[in-house]
Amino acid sequence: MSATRTLQVKARPGARNSSLEQQPDGSWRAELKAPPVDGKANAELVALVAKHFGLRKSQVKIRSGAGGRMKLVELAE
Repeated sequence: MSATRTLQVKARPGARNSSLEQQPDGSWRAELKAPPVDGKANAELVALVAKHFGLRKSQVKIRSGAGGRMKLVELAE
């Protein structure tokens, strides 16, 4: 049985550079180059989280908040 982990992520689309960093309160902040159009920012977020944690993109899923800035991202490890 695989373990899952959930991250609370605040996304900021349209940033100059892409980055993912943990905040002092335990949540994460994602700076995304992609605009929030046609799911491009969400796709970039999934790729960024997967790369950061050494997972495949298929192991990362946006569980809630796909249409907003605050998202719950689930990692299947």
